[in-house]
Amino acid sequence: MVRSLIKLLLELAGNALGLLLAAAILDNMEIDGAAFVVAILIFTGVAVITKPLITKMAVKNAEALQGSSALITTFIALVLTALISDGLSIDGFDTWIFATLIVWLVTLVAGIILPMIFLKKVVVEER
Repeated sequence: MVRSLIKLLLELAGNALGLLLAAAILDNMEIDGAAFVVAILIFTGVAVITKPLITKMAVKNAEALQGSSALITTFIALVLTALISDGLSIDGFDTWIFATLIVWLVTLVAGIILPMIFLKKVVVEER
């Protein structure tokens, strides 16, 4: 239970970093400060729900798509977050593509680095 909560918090942090960096880099992507928390919660919720479904579909239908399932999940989460939330707006085809790539990459790197930073103490204590 505790590990799942920590994993979820780290995923929230990674998604927040990804969205903030993409918004900082891309001119046609904006995140409203007041609705940022809601946008992150929606984005993470959509990503958590859709990831297993998309991965299952990719494995079932075409193994070549399995690696791209995280990119597809990120794109779907961005689309649904932009539709549901007033806190995220993305304009332009190229901005959608670059936003998806940036958020996916930052989330991937954060998923590797953040556990090493924050869970290092837990691993040391378990030894």
